[in-house]
Amino acid sequence: MKQLLKNISPFNNRTEMPTALFVIKKFLAFWVCYIAGLFIAEGIVILLHFACGKNMLVGDVFDAQTITLITYYGYIVISGVALLYWKLIEKKNLSEMGLTKRFGNYFIGAFVGVILLALSVAAIVLTGNMEYHGIFENVDVLMILLLFGGFIIQGATEEILCRGIVLHALKEKTSVWIAIAVSTVLFIMPHWSSLFDGGTVYGVIGVANLVLISIIFSLLTIRFQSIWAACGLHSFWNAILYSVLGLNLSGKDETVTAIFNMQSVGKNIWNGGEYGIEASVITAVVLAVAAALIWYMNRKRENIE
Repeated sequence: MKQLLKNISPFNNRTEMPTALFVIKKFLAFWVCYIAGLFIAEGIVILLHFACGKNMLVGDVFDAQTITLITYYGYIVISGVALLYWKLIEKKNLSEMGLTKRFGNYFIGAFVGVILLALSVAAIVLTGNMEYHGIFENVDVLMILLLFGGFIIQGATEEILCRGIVLHALKEKTSVWIAIAVSTVLFIMPHWSSLFDGGTVYGVIGVANLVLISIIFSLLTIRFQSIWAACGLHSFWNAILYSVLGLNLSGKDETVTAIFNMQSVGKNIWNGGEYGIEASVITAVVLAVAAALIWYMNRKRENIE
């Protein structure tokens, strides 16, 4: 038992163990970084409130815009914990988790994200389940830019955890598809709490879409041998969906600010209902086709079967 606990402990860099134990080890490493980062970030937020003369204990908190920015920029704490973990515990270079010098791949991922999002939204509009109502008056450009910065951090953080610490480590020890599967499960779990708020059918479609986009992130990571493309796709999808189009992001229906006024027509599986287009079957089709195309392009190059 003692040897088993040493093997699966995320606080050492042992790799010589059965594959199943190594998977558990990486599973635990993800949660150590994620929970430790959240705990530290929450502590900083509390200190910020008190430093600004606000008492959270009686409901005296920052306004909605400030809270939103703090939430997304707070992900930098989780990133910091994950990077320190990789350097101090795993004792590996950042390039070994996919943070290579090929930063230009970030913009390839961003371009792919814009195309996938545009196709999904356009298809939903064409079916009559979403309408365009023009541009909002008094667009808060500064807030949108600040939100973009927050989404860049948030998207990169999730990719550092899922595709960096988990996928990159596992694909050296297990099959590529096991590595993709484990990173996908861990990607979905933090999103689980809001998935079924709008109903079971939307939750099921939402899970399917999370699986598909996670596979796309993973295949891009393998294709470019870095996480930059996945970071670009992840961040630009979130930023444009939320702060440009003003649509629900992962079930979050209170948009702080946006440029275009896009409104769902009714609540159905075509527009994703309360959860938004990330629970739409149309988005599922777009993502499924994209995942198949990227897999096909990777197949011979990376021998992914």
